[in-house]
Amino acid sequence: MRLRGRGPRDAPASGAASSTGADGARRLAPPGRNPFVHELRLSALQKAQIAAMTLTLFPIRLLLAAFMMLLAWPFALVASLGPTERDPEQPLALWRKVVDVLLKAIMRAMWFVGGFHWVTVKGRQALPTEAAILTLAPHSSYFDAIPVTMTMSSIVMKAESRDIPIWGTLIKYIRPVFVSRSDQDSRRRTVEEIKRRAQSNGKWPQIMIFPEGTCTNRTCLITFKPGAFIPGVPVQPVVLRYPNQLDTITWTWQGPGALEILWLTLCQFHNQLEIEFLPVYSPSEEERKDPALYANNVRRVMAEALGVSVTDYTFEDCQLALAEGQLRLPVDTCLLEFARLVRGLGLKPEKLEKDLDRYAESARMAGGRKVSLSEFAASLEVPVSDTLGDMFSLFDESGSGEMDPREYVVALSVVCRPAQTLDTMQLAFQMYGSQENGSIDEDALASILKTALGVAGLAVTDLFQAIDQEEKGSITFADFSRFAEMYPDFAEEYLYPDRPPFESCAQTPLSPTPNGFCADFSPENSDAGNTAARKKLD
Repeated sequence: MRLRGRGPRDAPASGAASSTGADGARRLAPPGRNPFVHELRLSALQKAQIAAMTLTLFPIRLLLAAFMMLLAWPFALVASLGPTERDPEQPLALWRKVVDVLLKAIMRAMWFVGGFHWVTVKGRQALPTEAAILTLAPHSSYFDAIPVTMTMSSIVMKAESRDIPIWGTLIKYIRPVFVSRSDQDSRRRTVEEIKRRAQSNGKWPQIMIFPEGTCTNRTCLITFKPGAFIPGVPVQPVVLRYPNQLDTITWTWQGPGALEILWLTLCQFHNQLEIEFLPVYSPSEEERKDPALYANNVRRVMAEALGVSVTDYTFEDCQLALAEGQLRLPVDTCLLEFARLVRGLGLKPEKLEKDLDRYAESARMAGGRKVSLSEFAASLEVPVSDTLGDMFSLFDESGSGEMDPREYVVALSVVCRPAQTLDTMQLAFQMYGSQENGSIDEDALASILKTALGVAGLAVTDLFQAIDQEEKGSITFADFSRFAEMYPDFAEEYLYPDRPPFESCAQTPLSPTPNGFCADFSPENSDAGNTAARKKLD
């Protein structure tokens, strides 16, 4: 399984009503760089500097930052008393204006002692009557809270955040929109509340939303969640840059953890942040009806301002990349691209899982016979399209115009249940196994594992010989399962012994829980993802 070269396609110009191709538009980023991984490599000199700063400046900065938060707490407590659902008084009382100025000054002082001595602001922040929603990207760290404290804009927060001591009080002061995971109807009410505030003619503070929904390493802009664009009101894009020589800011799923990021950042002499307010983006009538199209067009504008590519990777791809299965995906895996294309066809992996057995049985009956693109489309019950052609090319390694449907089933099984390695292998043995005893040879094992890992080639001789201790020239699923139970780290030892072991600073949660401080509130039953596939911008 590998990526074959594909020529760029036209993408729309970044404009309010663009849905047709235009020259010079930025194409999707190639999937070679995982946006959810951040590698921080320190030179000997940098390590010496951090050691010295840890013993000198770091504790002073930490204490001063904590003091600033404590100093801000009583002001925020007094100002946030009363019902939060009530519309803000207009105009604001003098004492509230004073509290607002004091809190902005205190929070700015907190960031100053943390090393953010100068924050460069470009462009003009729109008035609430011009744009009620500010969309910020890329979202790469909890330091992205700096523009929030500088503007005292509202944000969308998890309801649990209000109970955090001190921080919860500071959060309540900016009158956020709280969304609850336990309440099935909370996301719908959140969108309605944002609509209500957006249509209040400037009575409410502006709402800052991070539409990516999780943190990335800023190498590209991943798919924007449609929640911020469902109200269909004008938004002001805001781009963030951290032009530091040493990137201690980025907080992704695989890389330095939250406390390590805080420690390393406070050990830097100076940290830079640029905030650029782009022109207000007013949606066309078509975009108001299609939040996904609206989100993608705004993303294009922000990507061009940042000078980065866009990619259709999502937070769900992050879960796939870091799943805690025995076959941990390598950084150069093609399965992230495969998962993106599955969604691009309007197919949802979580709903396809129940059809895996049916797909597997059909592939097994084919007996290894390869199929053409039209036959592949018929088996999936989707029309032939560019997206389907891109997916087909992942499996058509030789470029002959044919693919083995068994490889598609294996890849789909990994995407649907990335942590359940043995279930995927059992399904693969059923498709590739002989009719006599369900055994497979070394070539079949190589085909299965390279597809399950999303790589072009894989040496499995050592692994096969270790499993086939009786030297029969074939192994069964019982043999594989027994070996995997005895050697749970067999992939690292036998498949890629020369690579460093997979490490993750963040444990993959049982349910998707984005990092970052801005909660996603896009309705789960929204068909925005399917709509985006129909109006593809690439």
